[in-house]
Amino acid sequence: MLRPITPNHRWSGFSHSRSLILLLFFLFSPARAQFQSFETPNLRLVYYSQAQSYLVPHIARCFENALQFHRRLFDYTPDGKITVFLQDLADYGNGGAEVIPQNFVYVLMAPFPHAYEIVLGNERMNWMMNHEVAHVASMDKSAGRDDFFRTLFLGKVYPEAAHPVSMLYSYLTNPRRYSPRWFHEGSAVFLETWMAGGLGRALSSYYEMVFRTMVRDSSYFYDLVGLESEGTAIDFQVGANSYLYGTRFISFVAQEYGADKLLQWLVRSDSSKAYYALQFKNVFGLGLDQAWAQWIRWEQQFQRANLDSLRLYPITPYRPITATALGSISRSYYDPVGNKLYAALNYPGEIPHLAAIDIATGALRKIGALRGASTFFVTSLAYDPTGQQLFFATKNSSWRDLYQIDVSTGRSRLLIKNARIGDLAFNQADQSLWGLRHDLGLVTLVRIPPPYREWNQIVTFPYGQEIYDISLSPDGKLLAASHTEASGRQKLIKMETAKLLAGDSSFAVLYDFDFSSPESFNFSRDGRYLFGSSYYSGVSNIYRYDFSRSEMEIVSNAETGFFRPVPVSEDSLIAMCYTGKGFLPVMLPNRKPDYVNAIQFLGNEVIKRHPEFENWKIPPPTVIVLDSMHTTTQPYSMLAHTKLSSVYPIIEGYKDYTALGLRMRFDNPLRLSELSLTASVTPQKNVPDAERLHLGLDFRYWQFKFQARYNGGNFYDLFGPTKRSRKGYSAALQYQKYLSFDESSTGSYSSNYHLELAGYGGLEKLPQFQNVAASFDKAFYFNAGYNRQALAKPLGALEFEKGWRWQFHSENSLINGKLLPQLRTNFDYGMLLPIAHSSLWLRSAAGYARGERENPFANFYFGGFGNNWIDHLAYQRFREYESFPGVEINDIGGTNFGKLMLEWTLPPLRFRRLGVPTFYCRWARLALFSSGIVTNLDSATQRRKVANLGGQLDFNLVLFSNLNSTFSLGYAGAVEENRRLRREFMISLKIL
Repeated sequence: MLRPITPNHRWSGFSHSRSLILLLFFLFSPARAQFQSFETPNLRLVYYSQAQSYLVPHIARCFENALQFHRRLFDYTPDGKITVFLQDLADYGNGGAEVIPQNFVYVLMAPFPHAYEIVLGNERMNWMMNHEVAHVASMDKSAGRDDFFRTLFLGKVYPEAAHPVSMLYSYLTNPRRYSPRWFHEGSAVFLETWMAGGLGRALSSYYEMVFRTMVRDSSYFYDLVGLESEGTAIDFQVGANSYLYGTRFISFVAQEYGADKLLQWLVRSDSSKAYYALQFKNVFGLGLDQAWAQWIRWEQQFQRANLDSLRLYPITPYRPITATALGSISRSYYDPVGNKLYAALNYPGEIPHLAAIDIATGALRKIGALRGASTFFVTSLAYDPTGQQLFFATKNSSWRDLYQIDVSTGRSRLLIKNARIGDLAFNQADQSLWGLRHDLGLVTLVRIPPPYREWNQIVTFPYGQEIYDISLSPDGKLLAASHTEASGRQKLIKMETAKLLAGDSSFAVLYDFDFSSPESFNFSRDGRYLFGSSYYSGVSNIYRYDFSRSEMEIVSNAETGFFRPVPVSEDSLIAMCYTGKGFLPVMLPNRKPDYVNAIQFLGNEVIKRHPEFENWKIPPPTVIVLDSMHTTTQPYSMLAHTKLSSVYPIIEGYKDYTALGLRMRFDNPLRLSELSLTASVTPQKNVPDAERLHLGLDFRYWQFKFQARYNGGNFYDLFGPTKRSRKGYSAALQYQKYLSFDESSTGSYSSNYHLELAGYGGLEKLPQFQNVAASFDKAFYFNAGYNRQALAKPLGALEFEKGWRWQFHSENSLINGKLLPQLRTNFDYGMLLPIAHSSLWLRSAAGYARGERENPFANFYFGGFGNNWIDHLAYQRFREYESFPGVEINDIGGTNFGKLMLEWTLPPLRFRRLGVPTFYCRWARLALFSSGIVTNLDSATQRRKVANLGGQLDFNLVLFSNLNSTFSLGYAGAVEENRRLRREFMISLKIL
């Protein structure tokens, strides 16, 4: 049987790429998507809607402009056109790059979130092309040995779990791809900053704040191993730490050694070492660990000096409202009647949720769960104080839904599905809801009147202009917003709602913040002031705009940073204070400080010591004249661009023998079409001549998957009890369709079905069950399945810790002219325990087959952990319905069954440093389980009842920064009436 279709295994690297390609896979079909490509000599820009075409020339100019720079800097010439895929599959912008097996960049065209100025406000397509093409150039640049292996294997080899030798070939063809994420992102951020003349994250106030706070709080600085093993997993910023640490270290190296030395390290050349860490020592004469320690010492000294500078004037005192920081916090709203603060929270160990915070006691009350929370701004939130209702957005990493929830009862209701609306604000004057809609790269101000089931367009801003963080005055007459331009300049503006409703979108500038973001400005309850925050002085402080005097003034002097102010009274404000554990709600005075000092930036130190980085600034993309190039626009064929990507030797197992052969891959850069051909031969003489040749074909196109085998082999049959190679021939065709899909870092909510036709010939064993002899050598199957799940996990979790999953499968075999139907259902339910990252799961399964009990095709079979000593499938195989640790594989059988398992997953033990940068262990975790099964419930004489008790200890291992493996140890004992206790030990290494 074929496993349900999933995209190619994502083996680490740029975390958003798989989810975005997967989302496209679900939303479109070949018939509906009219793919077009715009091509230059260097670029193939693919898009799927004519409505996207307005942006195509601009993106092409940005790409060509960036490539010209990276071509010179890296001495890089791509081996063909780089494919850029323009998407509008999410309400916030993003991007990613990959170079194996082909050079590929994806771009989400929506505006970026502006929360905390993590991303600066300059024109996003130019910025993304500078950043993503830097990834392509730095990873794809080859030299001597790399070129030899690319020629030998006819391309760059994609690492496939099914053929683990491909991991070695992949490294040999593309060694710089196998560097840690901090190296990739740090170098790209550094380049993006100086390509923009200093407007980038290497000069980010947020980055300075993070490390300044770490020094103030004496926080632990991760070393090279600890950053990837723990730092990117348990912190509330999760993967963002790769950007933070990487950018600071790269900048430190640039400051100490200058541009020439930095480029000797970053750029692959004939004289360079293949592995990034060895090249560092080759260039600088010291180990990467030593340099990292030097940077930490320098960073601590540098930030102490910044703290001393800030403390020259009194730091604004504050009173914490809660006992601990709360991770990421949305915009919040104060309820003076109940003395409560309403906000959305996202912090490690807890599922994202909406909460009411008691200002007097700091106690938290959960109002309701939040699906699809954003890492930093959590969600868009608005509050109706009269109706005691919160409005919020879900699915913040895709197309947002608009919801309403009662703060007292927690009852919620969906208002508009796929609304794509955020930055919500409630108008108390007429009970309308206002917001900003992101669609096709543009920002539209919308109004949603009661009962909030449809939105009305007010004004759509031209590309290059955006507004965000809107707020409505208590009388509903004014709308305040932050406004940004393509140049990166930002202003606080006001508009009159009456004029907006009449079609007049003119605005007045209240204050020009230069290149700093005016964040979360909102009206005081009397409408006289606007309170917000900005890094205008280099540190995020609270600012107050006085309408009566038309003046902006600062009202805090922060050591770390204050954000998202909420006016409480004439003399008090609530604000969010940044700490190393996230944002802490605090109460602070509403008064001007004596003075506010500025801080020093690492980026400024770089340019002071090495002004040559000023020469990295590139001209605007308008210098690229597309008319002077040979360009074409034409329909894009998925199959026509599915081309040979590699050919390489493989090893397979066939029964108990070794086979040698070749594998050939054809890939499409969009990863929506792929073909692989495998041929191998078993040379051993005791294998019958008819079984020595092994052939395999796998083809995937959109939702379709086709597979054919002739004496199919499997590498992992060489290592352990589970055998998947089969004598004979087979062919299977599968179609899978997602009915709903909502995937994020904290949850998975989806439903899908699949249909499958399969035929087998020359059978010795059943296709699914290796130890069961086939009663006939031919079999035909028609299978169907339906899957639905609602699963959630908090930040820092290894896997889903709460929710449910339901599966229903119908397997119908035609054996010797007789139809044998089987029905099976699975249901899993999990709940969080009081211990962080510990959960309890109840897993159940039941099945019924119609047919003679003596016919093996009419039976279900169970037994064993199912893991091979070396494997590539799920490492926690004991959870699957056909597993039953403690007895032999396929030992238990029956035409019907019921099965129940109780599993307790203990919290993981994370290691800050267990190993070296090239190979280390990230975590260990123990799961305990007990299950029972009854088969042949309708026959007292044939009935079997078996129970077991066991556990599995897993260790996550990382090789070359990107290749994840899991080493597992398992034990289980099984008891059955009238049989002795049976035991099973399991040891397994899961690759990729």
